[in-house]
Amino acid sequence: MADSMTNGTGTVSGYVATKDGQSISNALVQVFNTGNKDQVPVATALTNSKGRFLINAGPGTYSVQANAFGQSSEPVPVTIPQTEPGDVKLTLAFGFSLYLAPPEAKRDASQPPQAIAGQPVVGCIESGLSPDSIGHVRWNPPLASQFAISADSREIDMRIDRAGEAFLGATIVAASANVPSDPSPSGPQPPYPPAESQATLSFVVSPGPVTAVAGTFGVTLRRPESECTPDQILWIAIRDRTCAISFDRYRQFMNRVLLWEENQKLPEPIERRLRDLGAHLHGTGAYQVLKLATEVFLLLECGVRIGRNHRDHNQLQLNSTSLSHSGDDRGELAEKLSQYLGCPPQLPYIRRVVEAAFPQYELSVTAGHKLLIDKINEPCLLELIWSYWQEEGMLMQTINAISRRFQNIRRHGDRDPLLNLEIDPLRPANNLLWGYVQDEPNRLTVARRASEYMHEYGLSLYGKALRHVHSADTRSKFLEAFHNLLYKAFVFFKEDAQTTVIADGYPLLNALKDVHLILAQGAHNQFGDLPWTARAEMLLVQFILARPEIRDFLQSRAMVPYKEPWMPQVDAMKTMQGWTDVTVTHFRDLAFYGEQLLLSVRYGDWTNIDNEDSAKNWARFHKEPIYAYINANRIATGVDLTNPDAVDATVPSVLLQRRLQQQHERVR
Repeated sequence: MADSMTNGTGTVSGYVATKDGQSISNALVQVFNTGNKDQVPVATALTNSKGRFLINAGPGTYSVQANAFGQSSEPVPVTIPQTEPGDVKLTLAFGFSLYLAPPEAKRDASQPPQAIAGQPVVGCIESGLSPDSIGHVRWNPPLASQFAISADSREIDMRIDRAGEAFLGATIVAASANVPSDPSPSGPQPPYPPAESQATLSFVVSPGPVTAVAGTFGVTLRRPESECTPDQILWIAIRDRTCAISFDRYRQFMNRVLLWEENQKLPEPIERRLRDLGAHLHGTGAYQVLKLATEVFLLLECGVRIGRNHRDHNQLQLNSTSLSHSGDDRGELAEKLSQYLGCPPQLPYIRRVVEAAFPQYELSVTAGHKLLIDKINEPCLLELIWSYWQEEGMLMQTINAISRRFQNIRRHGDRDPLLNLEIDPLRPANNLLWGYVQDEPNRLTVARRASEYMHEYGLSLYGKALRHVHSADTRSKFLEAFHNLLYKAFVFFKEDAQTTVIADGYPLLNALKDVHLILAQGAHNQFGDLPWTARAEMLLVQFILARPEIRDFLQSRAMVPYKEPWMPQVDAMKTMQGWTDVTVTHFRDLAFYGEQLLLSVRYGDWTNIDNEDSAKNWARFHKEPIYAYINANRIATGVDLTNPDAVDATVPSVLLQRRLQQQHERVR
């Protein structure tokens, strides 16, 4: 009898593979009662992406059988309970392999698989299956190759540009799923996804033939290129999503809500709330609609995906093809992202954590249970550092000062800069401010946000309300590690710009791993929900500040070229209150670009990467955000992160306090 694993809890687990050992996913596994002559399955299950299955059954004697690609394995007897554990091995009697052949030539089994750089070669599959049982083949071609897949997807024509070791992968997908005549009431129900199996081929790409030439030639030096890496598509998704939840996109969405008509299609929760509200605009109803709309906006735009409005004119090389990030190739980018996430769709970093810390959830997720699926499969690409820099830019202090004046509360001291300013009662912002003030008990306090800033980044805030705030756990080394990463990237850019130098990517890779581990240590407690709530609240504050009534209220400067319409009001409030004279533009850049950088470090699988090309590609892709962050940090805090003498890890709030004191001393 084959080895089997059962226990007193009534479970049977094992795996399904081909005769060559390749695992088969989505194979239909059935458990039959040995004494049942009708052969009605007691329980069924589908194998996961690794070919494994888990079936619940009561005590007794059974036989287990697998079906895939129109074939069935030999039944394996099992007994529950049993004292000797082991895996149930179900083997289907067919093989699946890959081989290479020159164009219009037959395979030579006596020769090892090889190719010549720059010359065409054909990748083919060989299996013991009938052609009708294979639906299609998904190919994973080697890096730095040009390729074309045949119409029936059974072959792939390739031209590999570089000599060295290469890898070819393929996944065969069954033409149809196995549908039993009598499905078990327990386990998955038809229709089933088709079965799949993967195979890889490692081969050597030999250098092309050398041709002797004579004459005079010109020589041009160019920067050496690095190999493309799979995680490049994740950075595109992060940049796409951070742009999708920017204030401009958010304001367009909110204006649709404000100009809502019965024939205009909005998300159902917002339409229902607008119909309920009707013409009754008194009280907090209007504000609650905008609050709901803000949360719906984030729900629509968050997640690991490429949006329909993707616009990014940078270039990224994938498979030696220049891939423009425009709306025309959104489908190709989405397909690349789908391949990177795998099935089920999970970030490699998240998958690594789940497999290491929660192995018991793997089969549950594959079986369709909802436990942890949302946070595992599609985490929101939000980073709390965005809220931190908005707070340091005086966004929340501005709305707090306006709300106090709206409540007719005078500021302590001899002079109140807002004493003679009022919001007209007949203008919309008056009603929004009323709702904002009344909703204060439901918003995050500055103390809660400050505690999380300390927990995740070791970044503190200054203020009267924060004198007694002490975080239970803090990332005291984050700022040093992050600034070291930015400095290593700056050094890499200088070396990379020299065509006579091959820039070293390993110092940059080590810095990425350091920041990644520190961010992972702080990903606890309120990590997922607090950044979401803080983002929704601050977006709504920006929307209120961008209203024409607030602009007239504060009489902000119209000739300054701000990036977003809420920013002039913040700078005007700074001038009135005698706060820092550094424009909020630089704090906005720190928030926007800092979020992109940290998301790419947090969700990349850097612990498992030992290839310097990944670090080089990361730096080149994020060159604009890195330089923008370094410049904005220098202007806002006075610290130059490109200083070669030492990495400055002073908390920004301390630097901002020093500069404010110096500013006041110069005024005196």
